[in-house]
Amino acid sequence: MWIADDATPSVIPARVPAETEPADAEPEVEPAAEVAPSTSTCEDSKALLRRIAALEAALAAARSGAEGAIELDDQRVLQDVGIYRYHHPLEDAVAFKDRLRDLEAQIDSVVKAGDAVLAADMFTFDGSLAKGRRMVSDLSRLMLRAYNAEADNCVRSLRAGNISTARKRLESAVTAIEKLGTIMEMRINPVFHSLRLLELELTADFQMKVQEEREKARAERELLREQRRAEQELAAERERLEKEKSHYVTVLESLRASGDDAAADELANRLAQIDEAIEANDYRIANIRAGYVYVISNVGAFGPNVVKIGMTRRLEPRDRIRELGDASVPFRFDVHALFFSDDAIALEGELHKAFADRRVNFVNERREFFFAEPAEVRDVLAEKVGGLLEFSEAPEALEYFQSRGRWPESS
Repeated sequence: MWIADDATPSVIPARVPAETEPADAEPEVEPAAEVAPSTSTCEDSKALLRRIAALEAALAAARSGAEGAIELDDQRVLQDVGIYRYHHPLEDAVAFKDRLRDLEAQIDSVVKAGDAVLAADMFTFDGSLAKGRRMVSDLSRLMLRAYNAEADNCVRSLRAGNISTARKRLESAVTAIEKLGTIMEMRINPVFHSLRLLELELTADFQMKVQEEREKARAERELLREQRRAEQELAAERERLEKEKSHYVTVLESLRASGDDAAADELANRLAQIDEAIEANDYRIANIRAGYVYVISNVGAFGPNVVKIGMTRRLEPRDRIRELGDASVPFRFDVHALFFSDDAIALEGELHKAFADRRVNFVNERREFFFAEPAEVRDVLAEKVGGLLEFSEAPEALEYFQSRGRWPESS
């Protein structure tokens, strides 16, 4: 029969019956049979010990498959302590795949070396050092399975932004295992624990990158939709102006022919205005960076000291602002400034940079809300453009103020 004095996590240990105790183990003392061999209690105890020995021998044979069997399959060894290669969140992430593979190799190496759990190696059970070692080995694997199950759950349930919660869960598992294993001085190796924490942090970094990429893609799609709407509006306006011009040219020719010079001169002025509008419209179409920079607020939704600084290429910029005040917010936005710029994209970027440390959302920079009063934005905008013709400091917020008096008192 196989003897498990030097059992390690990579070996499937067999429990050894009392009658076959290893030579280096301390001799066991027969139960009270020597003291009172004639009592029925002693007979029952001896029968019970024989029954236990038989069951342990059968269990050892079932677990090992054969005497002296040693598990050599690395994957089976890892599964014995609860490490399963499920579909990891980083498997398909090109930038993180190599780092994950290196990390998994380090984790596997620590486990196969039997260093994932630290415990006393001189613990005795039932007066036997060998039994004590087997018990420590079995409990070590059990504790490691529990820890790895918790670590895997933390990785799989990890979402962008909740890394601190996952880290606390894993720290709690380490603390609980150390408390349960106090008698055997059993605890998770800090090196192994740090590797699994690194796995958590790597996964969290990846998920934050995924979120950033999704937000960026969403913002780019919105920008493209905004651009298409602007182009459609500008094209429709160009067509309207051309039709109006064609109509006025026909009328002007008739007036000239009839000798009504006064009416013809007035109509000629209107035609000049239409030509200017067509020129401006064509400029907007040709210059993709031209547009309106707006500064708006929504006191009822965000409070008095939050503004949104954005830009639009729409022919009528207030249409875009009305869209922002749709069903996603309870009140319409108030407009503090609308400024046309040949390079609205650059001007918007400069304003964002000026208030970068006062962002509301530091995760998604496409959310253009800032903790600032309208007057502060006015000063920066005036500095950038050299003067403003119009700027409204105080928001009207008519819907908000009309609704506020009818809210419940607890609101």
